[in-house]
Amino acid sequence: MARQPDPRVLLRLLTLLRPYRWRLVGASLALLAAAASVLLLGQGLRLAIDQGFLAEDRTRLNQAIGLLLVVVAGLAVASALRYYLVTWIGERLAADLRRQVFDHLLELEPGFFESSAGESGGAGEITSRLTADTSVLQSLFGSSISLALRNLLMLVGSVALMLVTQPWLSAIVLLGIPATVLPILWLGRRVRRLSRFSQDRVAELGRYAGEALAGIRTVQAFSHQRHDRRAYGARVEEAFATAVARTRQRAWLTGIAMLAVFAAVGVMLWQGGQAVLAGSMTAGELSAFVFYAVLAAGAVATLAEVAGDVQRAAGAAERLLELLDTRPSIVPPANPAPLPEPLSGEICLERVSFTYPGRTIPALDEVDLTIRPGERVALVGPSGAGKSTLLSLLLRFHDPDTGALRLDGIDLRDLAPDALRSALGLVAQEPVLFTGSVAENLRYGDPEAEIDDLREAARDANALAFIEALPEGFDTSLGPGGVQLSGGQRQRLAIARALLKKPRVLLLDEATSALDAESERLVQQALDRLMVGRTSLVIAHRLATVVAADRLLVLEDGRLVAAGRHAELMQSSPLYRHLAELQFGRAPSDGTPEEPAFR
Repeated sequence: MARQPDPRVLLRLLTLLRPYRWRLVGASLALLAAAASVLLLGQGLRLAIDQGFLAEDRTRLNQAIGLLLVVVAGLAVASALRYYLVTWIGERLAADLRRQVFDHLLELEPGFFESSAGESGGAGEITSRLTADTSVLQSLFGSSISLALRNLLMLVGSVALMLVTQPWLSAIVLLGIPATVLPILWLGRRVRRLSRFSQDRVAELGRYAGEALAGIRTVQAFSHQRHDRRAYGARVEEAFATAVARTRQRAWLTGIAMLAVFAAVGVMLWQGGQAVLAGSMTAGELSAFVFYAVLAAGAVATLAEVAGDVQRAAGAAERLLELLDTRPSIVPPANPAPLPEPLSGEICLERVSFTYPGRTIPALDEVDLTIRPGERVALVGPSGAGKSTLLSLLLRFHDPDTGALRLDGIDLRDLAPDALRSALGLVAQEPVLFTGSVAENLRYGDPEAEIDDLREAARDANALAFIEALPEGFDTSLGPGGVQLSGGQRQRLAIARALLKKPRVLLLDEATSALDAESERLVQQALDRLMVGRTSLVIAHRLATVVAADRLLVLEDGRLVAAGRHAELMQSSPLYRHLAELQFGRAPSDGTPEEPAFR
């Protein structure tokens, strides 16, 4: 059973309102004025009936009506001001919370979002928290709390004025209050639990839909639409059933509260009518009393509804605060060491071991390695050998469990992550492009780059020709993920982006493996220019693209099992020889590879 959210968690969010305290003061004053105006209407009603209608005094009637109009005008102004200020505060809180959570998420390591077993539930569920949950809190702070305070004031004021008017008759109405509080406490626990469960189901809807739509090509290529419709429909029905259960409990909560209070009002009307007929109470006093009793009943009913909103918002707040409370495992040191100027790009691994969370077999196992400045090194080996893990450790997406990685003799843990990554350039097998123009995507490498810089980088990456052929050149929007471009075009943009960064160490992760022959030729030319004068680590399953590297490192089961040039490894490494024979066919006697069997 899911843990029930604690409404006290909402108090942590009040710190976000501190910069807007004067608006809070203004909203509070407007709220007090509005509540006081409503309570004054009861006295105006009493005067109009007793001193106007029943006394048949036209002057007093006009004065009473005029007083009512003034009070109504004040009520209108105060209510409008309260609504504006409170809504502004709610929207501001949601905006600040979204920004704060997003800023914090950007500091968390990639493993937090990639883990399917973690509490986060993946990037899709986290996106739901940023949108749906903050909207729930905006509604609470921008409406529900204001309504609760306003109705609490009117409840207190109405009860006080009822007691002043007719103490004994007030007791009948006040008996309905305990009868209302008890079902609120009883049903509120179930509402709280169902609210959190409902939010989790809605978040699962967002995650599943986002995943299916992001992979729409695969879904349609495998004719998987029918299965996805059925699976998504089942999740929709689960979310609907949970929402209906929550709504049913809230309906019971509200209905029982209103029934109890208005039953007491009905009894009060009968008793009050008897008092008027007996002459112990005036008709105006009874009218004012009824007005205040209805206000009190409505206030209690509203408070019952708001209690459900508070429970729902508490669940949303807990989910957001879980993100804010997640501490990144990769943190900058208190006094980071500066990078040498100029940086030579020497990389050393000293008995580095690393195991992914939740696994028992190490991804890297006591690897010792030194890469000289400017050296081109290729990482080869079967899938799961630890090649990509090594790049992740160099980017400090993870820290090794034992051992140390050093850049120019400095332990990576002694460097600020941003400073370290500024010296590294990554070109991935499937580069990520973002919604926006070509220029905006290229400026990920250098936000201050001028158009001439972009053109030069694009030219060096063999990308300028196709960029200029786009409808608006560098200002052409690429759409989500750069879907309008081919794989080779996306790769060349990624290379241009890396060129703009001017990294000292270059990390290439299968950068040409998914390309056709012509695209591979253009990309390889661009990569050759990119690697000039830089320390380069290249992952490649296609050995034809890396046999000319200064050194090839052969990894197997997380261990470095061999190192050398192609011809040396053909003689000394059975694993490398096996990989080469799979790709090139029978290796020639001089160790020079033939053309790959498949391009």
